[in-house]
Amino acid sequence: MKLFDLIALLITLAAVFGYLNHRFIRLPTTIGLMLISVVMSLGMVLIGHLGHAGLLLEQQWLSVVRSIDFNKTLMVGMLSFLLFAGALHVDLAELLSEKWAVGVYATAGVLLSTFLVGTMTHFVSGWLGFELRFLSCLLFGALISPTDPIAVLGILRTSGVPKRLQVRIAGESLFNDGIGVVVFITLYDIVFDGVSFSASGISLLFLEEVAGGIFLGLMLGWVAFRLLKSIDNYQVEILITLALVTGGYALAAAVHASGPIAIVVAGLLIGNHGRRFAMSEKTRQNLDTFWELVDEILNALLFVLIGIELLVITVNKRYLVAGLAAIGVGLVARMISIGVPQLLMAPRSRFDLKALKVMTWGGLRGGISVALALSLPPGTERDQIITMTYLVVVFSILVQGLTLKRLLTSPAE
Repeated sequence: MKLFDLIALLITLAAVFGYLNHRFIRLPTTIGLMLISVVMSLGMVLIGHLGHAGLLLEQQWLSVVRSIDFNKTLMVGMLSFLLFAGALHVDLAELLSEKWAVGVYATAGVLLSTFLVGTMTHFVSGWLGFELRFLSCLLFGALISPTDPIAVLGILRTSGVPKRLQVRIAGESLFNDGIGVVVFITLYDIVFDGVSFSASGISLLFLEEVAGGIFLGLMLGWVAFRLLKSIDNYQVEILITLALVTGGYALAAAVHASGPIAIVVAGLLIGNHGRRFAMSEKTRQNLDTFWELVDEILNALLFVLIGIELLVITVNKRYLVAGLAAIGVGLVARMISIGVPQLLMAPRSRFDLKALKVMTWGGLRGGISVALALSLPPGTERDQIITMTYLVVVFSILVQGLTLKRLLTSPAE
């Protein structure tokens, strides 16, 4: 299928599903779009069992879905725009007030969760009679542990989460995907490419990716800030931010720094310092409108894509049971990886059980987990990991996202 035709199809589906959700279902946009997409995918599967014509239709639609490289579409095409749009509206002063919590959750929390998910998945898979290799389980832990900033930020806007928790959850989700991707790449090289890493080698890789991403983001953000400050033309200034996002992400990949972290840091700088000191009121309004539209459109496309990717997962009883078990494993690991740092950072008398519940249930997984799972090489373990990942993501967005408000019956300050 030609690229233009594919883009046209996805935009049409997003528009139709968005209309149906807004007009009749009235769920939060991201949840509604994904739900309709999943229902459509299930409908295609049912149509395929109705006869020869239905089977041909299902196969044709399946070929369209398989022609989409979800990993490249998200990780290379869409992610930088979505991260920048999200970071633009995060208050840097509020984020800095929670910097230690956000930093610990986004680093130590991801590493702890990766180990816990990997260990529990290895144990559970053996207990169920289809044991996965421990390193493969750790790989699953790495791709499922980071909370997805795209899913999280979309839900937080309408969930009524107390401000302090919003800052922690949003800040963690903006940074922990960069850490998660580094952990995933390291484990991927060990599992599939036979690369051996020493402790010092892994530490150096983390320093290069994370510190390099922060430095690059600050440098690019400062250059963009100086350019924005020197002119007052909103069309050119919006173009500068587009160049920052696309060129910055490409440069990060070229110098082996974390692209997601670089774009988040640059977005925070432009959204705070740049907004105050480098833009006129007219520019601020037009910039906000532009990036809000980019965010909404790409979010719509992303969650439609997640829904239709249901057709590429391998459905059998064993994989479904493993996926259901993975939902529980992920929630337990999330609770521990949040609870332990929270307990260590605050005296026992100040331990906030309400905040722990909200952060556990509000730690949504999304497109990044699916994209990383789909990047695995062909094989039985790939099929099982994709199915497990997809079920965790669907449960996370449809169930956790829809029920998050029920945890907020009282303030969690």
